[in-house]
Amino acid sequence: MTTVNKTQPGEGYPSNRPPSMADVAALAGVSHQTVSRVLNDHPNVRSATREQVTDAIRQLGYRRNRAARALATSHSSTVGILTIGSEFFGPQSTVLAVESAARAQGYFVTVTALDRYDTHSATQALNHLVDQGVDGVVMVAPFEKVIDALDDAGLKIPVVVVAARTNVPSADPAHYVYVDQRAGARSATGHLLALGHRKIAHVAGPTGWFDASERRLGWQEKMQDAMASTIEVPAESWLAPAGYDAGKKLVDLVCAGEVSAVFAANDYLATGVLRAFWEAGLSVPDDVSVVGFDDLQIADYLIPSLTTVRQPFKEVGHAALTELLNSTPANNGPKVIAPTLIIRASTAAPKSK
Repeated sequence: MTTVNKTQPGEGYPSNRPPSMADVAALAGVSHQTVSRVLNDHPNVRSATREQVTDAIRQLGYRRNRAARALATSHSSTVGILTIGSEFFGPQSTVLAVESAARAQGYFVTVTALDRYDTHSATQALNHLVDQGVDGVVMVAPFEKVIDALDDAGLKIPVVVVAARTNVPSADPAHYVYVDQRAGARSATGHLLALGHRKIAHVAGPTGWFDASERRLGWQEKMQDAMASTIEVPAESWLAPAGYDAGKKLVDLVCAGEVSAVFAANDYLATGVLRAFWEAGLSVPDDVSVVGFDDLQIADYLIPSLTTVRQPFKEVGHAALTELLNSTPANNGPKVIAPTLIIRASTAAPKSK
């Protein structure tokens, strides 16, 4: 076991300042460069030397000076995240995944959440992040007017956007990472069609959201391929009360035999639909099948458990950070991640085909 001279915290350097890297080097009996290599986890450091430096850091209570490091390297080792309200499951889950991936790579994260989803507010938020000296920005805000802010901001740092934007302008400098929302909707609708349903209603997500638009298109395309009739009920938000209101509008259509299945744009909307059907005395899936999107944790515990489309948010977060750290000036196309259909008890064949 290698040891260093035992020193009380604060001993060996002036008490009116925190310990420096030079203090660590002096206590460990190594060079300043060796301490730097240990701090940066450089592989070419002997294990005994690494232990000496680590022991000295612990004794002195040394902490790295982020500001000094940023001045020396022109990098802050900080990633900025621009996102929207925490009540939205998808964006919130993605932010947590990005933060976890960044921390694993030794990066700090600063988050700015918008309270208004317009281009002006998003531009101000982006400028705020840039003023903090972030090395790059991940935008977790799949809202059309928010993404439009990129055109106004003129950022000179790498930007990754987590949004299912399929019509990206060729001059757009950002990199895009997203789950294939349209494929997920096609999978959900295809599952219902395969069960024998031909009258599948869609509770659509709110306007202005890339995800809502792509899920609607996926449902619509699959229904058109099957030459099946379509009924769309728009929701004013992503939340369960909006799904409940939509479900109440669908009750009479289900009772009349004009709708045998519902594909809701997310699990919260599907939960509201289930409540409206239960209150009307409709049995799911005996009278009507229901499918959601996202695979919330509660989806498996609803009565009946909810068939839905799972989004791999952890994978999205890691992919977004990887794209940010490895970004190049040229836009090399989006990173598209496949969703997974999770079949549970809320779907079954219709009573009569």
